[in-house]
Formats: sequence, C-alpha cells, structure tokens
Amino acid sequence: MKNITVEELKQRMDAGEELQIIDVREPAEYAEYNIGAQLIPLGKIMSLQIEDIEDLKHEEVIIHCKMGGRSMQACMMLEQVGFTNVVNVTGGMVAWQQKFG
Repeated sequence: MKNITVEELKQRMDAGEELQIIDVREPAEYAEYNIGAQLIPLGKIMSLQIEDIEDLKHEEVIIHCKMGGRSMQACMMLEQVGFTNVVNVTGGMVAWQQKFG
C-alpha cells in the first residue's frame, strides 16, 4: 500500500487526471461532504461486496475516509484479495477540509 497526501491528490485532480477514488465512509458522512469519489462503505469492502470495482484490480485505486484509519483497513483488505496498486489518503477528509475548506 502506498500513501498520498491530500495536497498530492488535489494536485492530480486539478490536473484533470482520470483517477479511481473510493470513499469508504458511511452514506451519511458522504452526504455531509464529499469530493466526488465512488462511495463503497468499509463494511462492504470487509465483507468483499466489491463487484463494482473487481475490474480495477491492476489499476491505481485511491481510497479515503474521514481520517485515514478506515481507508488503511480497506487498502489492506483489497491487497489481500489481489488488488495490486491501492493508495491510502493520509488524513482523509479531515485533512482535506483543513487544507482546502
């Protein structure tokens, strides 16, 4: 698992890169504030309900949550089932909001 800072992620988003970003928070958290990532709550990943992203096993998948803990768990689980390029957003949406509002 690699890590990416919110600054690096925003830079790549602003540059128009086509990124696969997954938000592993709960739907209520997502509704409150999100950066447009695909919502797949951590519980679904832990129970391997990941058919929506199976085709991304060999692509870069960037995962974020509120502070970085759940996304780290999601990264570890996805690596165990064969994902080869998962990236954890350090600090999550808390860091994003502190930095970018």
